[in-house]
Parts: sequence; C-alpha cells; structure tokens
Amino acid sequence: MSELRYVALGDSFTEGVGDDQADGRVRGWADLVAEGLAEAEGGPIRYANLAIRGRLLGPIIDEQLEPALALGPTLVTFNGGGNDILRPRADLPALIARTEKVFRRVHESGAQLIVLSGANPTRGLPLREAIQAKGDQLNAIVRDLAADLGVPFADNWSDEELIGAQYWSTDRLHLNATGHHRVAARVLDAMGYAAPQRWVVTAPAPERAPGFRDNAAYYRQHVMPWIKRRLTGRSSGDGRVAKYAEWVEIGPRG
Repeated sequence: MSELRYVALGDSFTEGVGDDQADGRVRGWADLVAEGLAEAEGGPIRYANLAIRGRLLGPIIDEQLEPALALGPTLVTFNGGGNDILRPRADLPALIARTEKVFRRVHESGAQLIVLSGANPTRGLPLREAIQAKGDQLNAIVRDLAADLGVPFADNWSDEELIGAQYWSTDRLHLNATGHHRVAARVLDAMGYAAPQRWVVTAPAPERAPGFRDNAAYYRQHVMPWIKRRLTGRSSGDGRVAKYAEWVEIGPRG
C-alpha cells in the first residue's frame, strides 16, 4: 500500500478555530480527517496543515499552495474565500479564477484534490443577507467547477442541519467541536471513507434563542474587535505560523 500524505490549505476554518482543546490548541475538521484516514488505512499517515486564520483567498494561494506541493502530497484539501465574502467589495469572478488555478495546479502535481465549502454562518451574523447572497453564489460556482473538472466537492455550505446554532462556537463565525466533526465526516465521505462511529456529528437545538444580553455580549466580545481589526488593517492571523508546516505522523486512534 502506498503512503498517504495529506496536506490541508485554508484559513481559520481549516486551521480548526472553534474546536478548542484543553491544552489551548485548536483541532478542527482537517486534523479529524487525518485521524479518520489513518483509521481507514489501518496505519499511520503523514499530515501537514498550512492553514492560518484570517487569510483571504489570495494569501492562502500565494503563501500555502507551492509550499504544500513541495512536500509531495498524495492528497490535498482546499478551502478559501470565506473571509473574502465578509468584505463588502468581494470580487467573486476573481475568486473563482484563482480557485480554478488551484484546481489545475494540484492536478499537475499528481495529487488528489478535495475541495470543500465552509459551513454557512449567516444565521448568527450581522448583515446576513448580503453575506448569504455572496456565499450562495460562490458555493454554486465552485461546486459546478469541481463537477466540470472531476474534483470531489464536500458541500458544507448547503448543509441545512449545520446552520443550527448548536454547531457554532460563541463567536458565531467558527464551528464548535461537533460542527468540525460533521464537516470531517462529509470530507471523508467525499473520498469514499466512512467516519469513525464514535464521532458525534449531530447535536440537539438550543432550548432558547439568544436574548438581548446574549447579543450585547456577543457584539462587545466578537463583532467590535472584528470591526476594529478591519479599520486598522490587522488580521487575527498576524504573526501566526502554520500549525503543521512539515509532515507529522498521525496514527489510528487507540
């Protein structure tokens, strides 16, 4: 059996923000996919994750794509554009053109590409209608492009269950642990693998909707800092490096 070498590209979604661990690190769907692949293969695989939170699509491609391919992967997952559609002037045709170049570049390398869309956070966000419209359009075009080029596509944006508040962290922008498990299961399915049975991929809906105090705290703790970063040209990923810039070995759990 040939060695499986998996590298993940993206932003906070792929880095794993929201799936916080007791030691202060984040895990996320890509780490879980690596674990699921090791279990399906029956032995360790090599894994790298170059994703960094806050990255727009352009920097994801410019900073991560060629270093990822230089590692010699057999499998690449790619997601990007989520941070772009949060900006009012997102250039969707440019995003699509750059995404298509990723498809073709990975194909040239000989690696298998899996493309996935981010989950849809708009139910809990300000300006939800504008973000939803851009996200719907981007998702549909990438889905069609993947179909045309024969690239497996894990469509998380269209997962109606995943829209529920029970899958999101307190910032309402990043998935929690259960949400990340659900995405990981969808990615494995796109590759023809079953998720480990122990994974929890559904959760009950919250008993009540957020009240005035909940929303006030949310705006104070999450929305205002985000706006401040936009106004000052800063990013949540400033000064951060990739979680796994080189290969690490991931073995079957247990």
